[in-house]
Amino acid sequence: MPATKDRAGRGRATPRPFALWREVLTAYAAPALTAGAAAVATGQRDLAVAAVTSIAGTSAVVAFLVGAWLRNGGRPRRWTTDLPRAVVAVVLVVAAAGAAALLGWCAARWLPAHTLVPSGVRTDRLRVDLPTSAALATAVVTLRWRSTLAR
Repeated sequence: MPATKDRAGRGRATPRPFALWREVLTAYAAPALTAGAAAVATGQRDLAVAAVTSIAGTSAVVAFLVGAWLRNGGRPRRWTTDLPRAVVAVVLVVAAAGAAALLGWCAARWLPAHTLVPSGVRTDRLRVDLPTSAALATAVVTLRWRSTLAR
């Protein structure tokens, strides 16, 4: 047995490295499965459609954008590493949810007027689905990214 064995690291789980593809896949699958299960349990067809389209799709896109921005080619930005994890997560969640809420509001008004998509429940869901999905995906990706940084 070597005399220089690291005893402090024994028993402590090391986080897996941040892999953007894994985060995006999880960001799509998790809300699709949970919202899909809720749709099946409650019998809501519009929720079942939204589970695999607007809810999971928004989560995956936001996870990709936020994860790529945080990673920035492997070099983290100074304020994202200096501030506490919770503060960074809150700042990014508010920004992502605000942008998604604006996009959802615009899409809910624009789609029925300019496409063959009828107005109604499906387009109105965008006002809730997009900001909620964006907030959850941003929080998870931000906290996961910070947990993989070297101390």
